[in-house]
Amino acid sequence: MSEKTDRLQAATDTVTAIAASVETVVRGKHEQVLLAMVPMIAGGHLLLQDVPGVGKSTLAQALGQSIGASYSRIQFTSDLLPADILGVNIYEAATGEFRFRRGPIFANVVMADEINRASPKTQSALLEAMNDRRITIDGATWELPDPFFVIATQNPIEYAGTYPLPESELDRFQLCMGIGYPDVEAERKILTERPVRQHSINLQPVASVQQVLDAQAAVDEVTVAPAMLDYVLAFARATRSETLFEVGVSPRGAIDLLKAVRAWALLQGRTFVVPDDVKTMAPYVASHRILRRGSRKGASRTDIDRIFEQVPAPV
Repeated sequence: MSEKTDRLQAATDTVTAIAASVETVVRGKHEQVLLAMVPMIAGGHLLLQDVPGVGKSTLAQALGQSIGASYSRIQFTSDLLPADILGVNIYEAATGEFRFRRGPIFANVVMADEINRASPKTQSALLEAMNDRRITIDGATWELPDPFFVIATQNPIEYAGTYPLPESELDRFQLCMGIGYPDVEAERKILTERPVRQHSINLQPVASVQQVLDAQAAVDEVTVAPAMLDYVLAFARATRSETLFEVGVSPRGAIDLLKAVRAWALLQGRTFVVPDDVKTMAPYVASHRILRRGSRKGASRTDIDRIFEQVPAPV
C-alpha cells in the first residue's frame, strides 16, 4: 500500500508541476489547463472547439515544452493529403531503395489545427494513429512515440469550406472542450507581459517524458469502488435510452469516461473517485459523442444534467 501511495503522490507532484508551468503562459484558465491534462495522463486525445486567438496553440505548445517532449503543429487545409501528415516513402536513386520520411505525426504532442478544414480522406489518416498509436504505409507498420497526445482544434462558428468530423472520429477524442475568453485581470497580464509582437513561448521542462508515462500508469491505480463503476455504467446506458438522443455514449466512450474520472481524481490530489468526478467529466467526455435526434449537434450541458437526474448518485 505504501508503494502505491508513493507512486500516486509522485504522479500528483508531476501533474501539479506541469499545470503550474503551463499556467505561466495560459493565464486565468486553471480549470481548463487541468481539463486539458486529463487526456494527456489518461492516454487519450483532446478536441478544442473555440474561436481563434484564445490560446489553443499556446496551450498545446506549453504542454509539450513542459514535459520536454517533441511537439509538432499541422495546419489542416483543404489540399492537405494523408502523406503530408503520416509521411511518405522516397526513392533513393543512389541505393535503389525506398526510404521512409516521417511526417509530423511522429511527435509526442501533435497539434492538429482546424482539423475540420481537411477532407474526410485526410481526417481519416488520423484514425489508426489516434486509436492504435501506429500508422501503416505501403504495408509497413510504424510505431508512434510514447506518450502520444493529439490536440485538435476547430472553429465552432464559421463552417464555410469545412468537413464535419464523422462520429467515428469524434469518438476517438476523449475530451471535447473550449478555453473561453480570459477574465479582465488575466487579459491585463497577457497584454502587459506578452507584447503583441511576441508570439513564441519558451518554457523549460519541469517533468520528463518518463514521469508522464509513470503518471499514466498511476491513473490506472486510482481506486474506483464498485458503486462508482455502476454509476458510470448507468450514465452511459441512460444516454442510449434517452428519447432526445439518436446516438448515445458508445462502450469506448464509457471506457474513456472511466479513465477520465480517474485522471481527474488524481489531478485533484485524491487516490479514489467520487460522484462529483463523474459529473464534472461527463459533459466533456460525452457531449460530442451524443447525437441529438433531428440535429447534427451534440448534447448540451443541460442535456447531460437531465441524464444525471435519472441516475441516482451512490452514497
